[in-house]
Amino acid sequence: MNRLGGIFWGLVFLAVPVLGVAVFAVAPAINVWLPKDISAHGYQIDSLFYFILALTGVVFIATELLLFWFIWKYDAARGERKATYIQGSHTLEVVWTIIPAATLLFLAIYQMNAWANVKMRRPDMPPTVEVVARQFEWRLRYPGRDGVLGTADDLHLVNDLHLPVDEEILVQLKSMDVLHSFFLPNLRIKQDAVPGMKIPVWFRATETGGFDIVCAELCGWGHYKMKGRITFVSRPEFDAWLDRKYSEQEATQPVAEAVGEMAVR
Repeated sequence: MNRLGGIFWGLVFLAVPVLGVAVFAVAPAINVWLPKDISAHGYQIDSLFYFILALTGVVFIATELLLFWFIWKYDAARGERKATYIQGSHTLEVVWTIIPAATLLFLAIYQMNAWANVKMRRPDMPPTVEVVARQFEWRLRYPGRDGVLGTADDLHLVNDLHLPVDEEILVQLKSMDVLHSFFLPNLRIKQDAVPGMKIPVWFRATETGGFDIVCAELCGWGHYKMKGRITFVSRPEFDAWLDRKYSEQEATQPVAEAVGEMAVR
């Protein structure tokens, strides 16, 4: 490689950290970043993300700058001295093994509280709603007027999840067929739905509005369309919505029963 070629490739590698940092600096300003956090625990998840991003970012920039410096300083076109073969350094190998291991151990300890809040400290309450993943939809079941989940008067809906804001919510997550992943980006919640298991998921929303429910696990040909909507409203609005849905379901039951009887005959 001639001298000009060495300079060119050195500048190319130098542009990698420069442009990389610029992209992360500009992204939030143009709204190409994390979705808005509306959960009580989301700040812990985001803080962990930013900490890891900063840690790996510093290592990335340092590595790229060193790569640029080596390309620039030891350009073969200069011909200052002939390259020599180095057998290796056991000490150096131990050092670059211990440092990443210690970093990973630190991260494991640092994130324990965030993990416990989302995955371990389950609220002592009955399920608010059951969410059943099925190719390619989210089936929802609310406790009926008796307040008990799993009885004949349960309310059944599809892809339209309504919940009260500023209240602890406990979801009972299941799958009817294959592995799915219940992903609520604005709540910083992502939990696999495993066939044969009932998995608790809990959170508390801090803002009203409608947000996406998506599947974050490739679950078949229709994975792309497995979308739902989660809407947070005030407690009075939620109770009124439930009453309306109960009435709608009860009004259609006689028709469904009549159709079923005709089919049997």
